[in-house]
Amino acid sequence: MKKLFALALLLLSFVTSIAQQINPLIVENDYQNQRMWVDSIYNQMSLQEKVGQLFMVDVFSSDPKPKTDKINALIRDQHIGGVIFSKGGPKRQAKLNNQFQSQAKVPLLIGMDAEWGLAMRLDSTYAFPWNMTLGAITDNKIVEKVGYRIGRHSKRLGVHINFAPVVDINTNPKNPIIGNRSFGEDKDNVTEKSLAFMQGMQRAGILANAKHFPGHGDTDTDSHKTLPTINFTKERIDSIELYPYRRLIREGLSSVMVAHLNVPSLEEKEGLPSSISKTIVNDMLKGELAFNGLIFTDALNMKGAANFKQPGEIDLAAFLAGNDVLLISEDIPKAHALLVNAYREEVVSEERLAHSVKKILYAKYKVGLHTYQPVNANYIVEDLNSIVDDVVYEEAIGKALTVLKNDNAILPIKDLQNKRIAYINLGDDSGTTFLDALQKYSQVDFVKANTLDEYITKLSKYNYVIAGFHKSNANPWKGYKFSDKELVWLYEIARTNTLILDVFARPYALLDLKTTTNFDGIIMSYQNSEISQNLSAQLIFGAREGEGKLPVSLGENFPLNTHLRTTSLNRLAYGTPESVGMSSYKLRKIDSLARAGVAGGMMPGAQILVARKGKVVYHKNFGYHEQNRKQPVTDNSIYDLASLTKILATLPQIMQLVDEGVLSMDTKLATMLPEYAGTDKANITLRRMLTHTARLKAWIPYYVGTLDTATKKPMTKWYAKTSSQDFPYKVANELYMKREFKDSIYLQIKESELRSRSGYKYSDLPYYLLMRYLEKHHKDKLENIVQRDFYNSMGASTMTYHPLDKFSKTRIAPTEDDTYFRMQKVQGYVHDQGAAMLGGVSGHAGLFSNANDVAKMMQMYLNKGYYGGKRYISEDTLEDFNTCYYCDDNVRRGVGFDKPQLGDSGPTCGCVSMTSFGHSGFTGTFTWADPEQDIVYVFLSNRTFPNADNRKLIGSNLRSKIQEAIYEAIDY
Repeated sequence: MKKLFALALLLLSFVTSIAQQINPLIVENDYQNQRMWVDSIYNQMSLQEKVGQLFMVDVFSSDPKPKTDKINALIRDQHIGGVIFSKGGPKRQAKLNNQFQSQAKVPLLIGMDAEWGLAMRLDSTYAFPWNMTLGAITDNKIVEKVGYRIGRHSKRLGVHINFAPVVDINTNPKNPIIGNRSFGEDKDNVTEKSLAFMQGMQRAGILANAKHFPGHGDTDTDSHKTLPTINFTKERIDSIELYPYRRLIREGLSSVMVAHLNVPSLEEKEGLPSSISKTIVNDMLKGELAFNGLIFTDALNMKGAANFKQPGEIDLAAFLAGNDVLLISEDIPKAHALLVNAYREEVVSEERLAHSVKKILYAKYKVGLHTYQPVNANYIVEDLNSIVDDVVYEEAIGKALTVLKNDNAILPIKDLQNKRIAYINLGDDSGTTFLDALQKYSQVDFVKANTLDEYITKLSKYNYVIAGFHKSNANPWKGYKFSDKELVWLYEIARTNTLILDVFARPYALLDLKTTTNFDGIIMSYQNSEISQNLSAQLIFGAREGEGKLPVSLGENFPLNTHLRTTSLNRLAYGTPESVGMSSYKLRKIDSLARAGVAGGMMPGAQILVARKGKVVYHKNFGYHEQNRKQPVTDNSIYDLASLTKILATLPQIMQLVDEGVLSMDTKLATMLPEYAGTDKANITLRRMLTHTARLKAWIPYYVGTLDTATKKPMTKWYAKTSSQDFPYKVANELYMKREFKDSIYLQIKESELRSRSGYKYSDLPYYLLMRYLEKHHKDKLENIVQRDFYNSMGASTMTYHPLDKFSKTRIAPTEDDTYFRMQKVQGYVHDQGAAMLGGVSGHAGLFSNANDVAKMMQMYLNKGYYGGKRYISEDTLEDFNTCYYCDDNVRRGVGFDKPQLGDSGPTCGCVSMTSFGHSGFTGTFTWADPEQDIVYVFLSNRTFPNADNRKLIGSNLRSKIQEAIYEAIDY
């Protein structure tokens, strides 16, 4: 033992005088009270208690009771100063934390390795992105937000020091222990990111810790298994590895962890880890860098340290080297005894012991342990998974997404009407969220094959292929490489198709690509979380910009800071309510209202969507397609839009013709349809028709005259069970209308009497006439015109007439058990009788869609006629049609659009702006857009099923109550 002490004395002789200054970040504003507390506690301590403060022991909150009992014993018997938590759950950790603190005479300093947060997201990924992901962000304020939120999590869980940020500059792609934990390889970027992260945590009241000193970024061995060697000159280490430490120390860094490394250029003694090197800890860190914060060793139970055969020897050497806190010793009782004996033998002086122990006590006061309170375990899981964190995570991932290649500006994808897009899944993790997100923008087919030949054959009918490379997001050390088979497949698919590769793994995966010549687009998405997949799909389709910079170099093709910024095409994005100034909590009121609507029999089910500032922030489904509860409503459910057809099909076509100068508000019906010349309707203007002030009848029950007066069923004179040249118009299943009756419908409109009274009367008839005009003008059917001019290019893939031609019946909500006309369940056929008798297509009804695609059209209107990189309608024309021309006559309507009520009753909650507009539909649909609050609201239901006489939805004002809840949820 005396030989050991002699060795220690020899080591100590080289130690420079220990500065008594305390890092300002460990000093509170009330320094006098802090000093008094520290001195009081220190002076009351026994030698054993003082030495015990130097130790921190590790524990998993999931550890069995025998292990935690040992921790309790160390607290009582060795008076250890702290505990480091690792794997486990927050509730268990809070319970153990309180238990351990209750055993301690001096409150414990609780530490945690929480570089990317303490909680797990709903998709089982960590609460915040890896450092490598953060390294791609150009705005360091976002990194500070991440640090701050992690700091807030730490405080909530009773943690006082987070062993983060990792400031290692990762210049070695094969580094098995740092990799994703580094901000990258550029020393300036790493420094700025580390500083922002540090400042965020410390602003939250948590001690930050820069690691792993003097730099762990360029090694290809695992320090948990051996002692890695850093073979660089002192000059190189000084200019690269130490660069971030100098800046952070100047800015008030609280603590540093010294690495378990062999650094021959800094420590002459072979095999002596940096964590126990006095040259590195005392002379360099405390001397040259003038660091006077807390100094932690890395785990002292790591392998590879030479010349320390007895338990405790390495702990004494580490303390003598200048460390303050000894982490994860092999044997704390023996190490404790050895240090106590070293003090008694005067190997360790009172000055040296007091320096570290008082520094620890100063830190404990700084983090509030002088007024210690147990952790409140109530709602701790909820607090660690708050919506605020979702917003920060979403913002960080969105700003990190990096476009590495964009040949011919392929990104974002434009002109969707010309694209046939396939998605293939590579890697060993799920890409379901990515595919779902892609399909919100366009028809994207999932293609799967077992061989390359099969892939080439299946992909031959597509002109775009999006390959998602998905690797596990469970932790930053998971595998990230392509398989050899996947690489071959990518080369061949890229040779035969237009290929976009999206990598949801660490950037170094791309180093295995021998060539990217035939790759048209490459995106680095960094992680395979659900939010990353969602946001990356939005980038591909231009709902958000690509803003990230590559934080590492990936060969000649992709050097450090590769950055190809893409632009937004003003397509709908998707995200959190808080990101657009709304409250998730307040929006939950919609859930209650909708569930009450279903339970109260107002409708079998519903889709409800809310977008603000171009971002969908609420999209939920309630109930079922039918009361039998067999088919639940999903995002993919398709509804009969009824009169929403007016503003989503006919009206945009009319507005385009006004833009082109073909029509004007004052164009008369006889000009559009010459057969009306000389009739009482000849001089009706477009404005009058679309404001419902043309004195036309509300509707005509055309179908009544086609029913047998005795049986009340469709007459064989007018209907057949099968299609033929004479019976071409499909009204419903096995029910075809006679060709000549179409002319009868238009004749009835032409011969119908005008109302004697002027003023407002809502009417479907103008839209029959406008469809007839549009089809004659374009020499094509309305269903083809709107697909060509709007839906295809907008990616509104569910918006269509004749949905059964494209979609399974199971996706389509039925509208009625018709017992008075079609004598069958109406599902996939338009509910409106007149539109049905025209073969399912009319200007006033016949359109089907899901809520997401309705929102695209409404967002186009909010964007003043622009969407997806294309102008559809001019701003001036939209403004003209969204004008209430007859408000003075108590007519609230715009031209085609419905407008807010002028009195007490009307279509809205009364809380919308007067510039807002929308429409409702007979089947239980509603959509509204508000330019002033930048809101789109879509409500789709089939309230008419099973019986159209069900008016509970209408009588309840449910749709306007939901609209009111939307406006109540606006925070700013």
